[in-house]
Amino acid sequence: MNDDLSLAGVAFAAGLAALAVAADHAAARSARTESSVEFVQSRSAGEPIMAIVSLRDQRVTIYDATGWILRAPVSSGQKGRETPAGIFSVIQKEAEHYSNLYDDAYMPHMQRITWSGIALHGGPLPGYPASHGCIRLPYDFAARLFDLTRPGMRVIVAPTDVTPIEIAHPALFMPKPGADALAAVRAAEAEDAASKAATARHAAVTASRDAAQARMAIRVSENLKRRMEEQLAVAEKALASAVSDKQKERATEARAKAAARVEELQAKLAAANAELQPKLNALAAAREFADTAEAARIAAVQAARELARALQPVSVFISRKTQHLYVRRAFEPILEIPVAIQEPERPIGTHVFTATERTNGETGMRWSVISLEGGRSHGVVDGRAGASRGPEGEPTAKEPSDAKTALDRIVIPPEVLRIAEMASPRSSLIISDEELSSETGKGTDFVVLLSGEPQGGIAGRRYRPAGEVWYQRPRFRSPFFWR
Repeated sequence: MNDDLSLAGVAFAAGLAALAVAADHAAARSARTESSVEFVQSRSAGEPIMAIVSLRDQRVTIYDATGWILRAPVSSGQKGRETPAGIFSVIQKEAEHYSNLYDDAYMPHMQRITWSGIALHGGPLPGYPASHGCIRLPYDFAARLFDLTRPGMRVIVAPTDVTPIEIAHPALFMPKPGADALAAVRAAEAEDAASKAATARHAAVTASRDAAQARMAIRVSENLKRRMEEQLAVAEKALASAVSDKQKERATEARAKAAARVEELQAKLAAANAELQPKLNALAAAREFADTAEAARIAAVQAARELARALQPVSVFISRKTQHLYVRRAFEPILEIPVAIQEPERPIGTHVFTATERTNGETGMRWSVISLEGGRSHGVVDGRAGASRGPEGEPTAKEPSDAKTALDRIVIPPEVLRIAEMASPRSSLIISDEELSSETGKGTDFVVLLSGEPQGGIAGRRYRPAGEVWYQRPRFRSPFFWR
């Protein structure tokens, strides 16, 4: 009996020790993860423009218009469920999300990049690919990134390390001079039209109230006059039936008073009717003016909205495989036409050109490019054994000659140039050997998958269009997870 108790005690102590070791390992892993998160300290960070995930390095780097601003380790899809390499963008954000595919798993600060369920979110990082296709981020990093980004931010999942390279080329879109100033003018016109419409509505309401009061005065006078006419009729009837002189005298007096009162009310009614007509005329004019002002407001708001929409980032995708050019703005398709590509039988690669910021007093645009071809990242040395890196482990950039060659082989149609002349920062031009993924659809920007890379994390998922209801766990249930 005592031996059994001793053995049980030893087993219990061993279990506690194992739990302590596991907790120590988890804490150490969490500490390593948090300490490996990097923030740019040499300058003030701007708004994030793109996120680049290196599958080989298991790292995500966030870029603004100037360079990288945040960097952290990740855990991508495990073997058989690999995170697909390709070009995506953030299409939905949800601070508290639970997976409807994998056992109600907690996915805090989720930023979706496909409607089939691939997303960036906070999660455990064991130091190697371990997810079902999503990109896990350190919890605190995921929360911080969630607050900085907005839908539409480009997310590039690269097989190897890659960094944006500044590029200049005549084919890259330049903004139309004065577009921002014109948008400001349209916005001011819309605001002025709204103010005038509000003033006109107030005037119409005042005129309507005045006309209603005039109508009320007429109804009161008509009712009083009708009652006095009834009293006059009673007095005349009494006079006709009077027998004695005293009765006749009283009836005559009552009749005279009633007749005088009827005459008085008739005069008041005539005056009320005379006052009503000008007020009805004023009401008609006020309503007409209000209608005109409202129509002007609607037109001004529509013009301002259309111009503001035209100034939103535009995405252009050119596929060598389909020989077509596609244009999207604000996740909506606006154009699809054939495009001429020189030597269409020769590969062109996959290149993502991104407008980063305006230059030269808002008349120019800075562009960067990231090139991916055949599963190999170009524009930087890939970091494998023997490859060189710059200071602080930065990938060493090379001249983007392949990207410029790709631009030289494309003839951009005039109708696209007319759309693109309103290009704003965060606009993009994608040239690829690939065709659009089936993930491109309602509520997405262009989704392009690299066909030479594993796609296990997306192959078994069902595409769900934007707006389709997903299962959501009740908000009051607290998540449990190891840190």
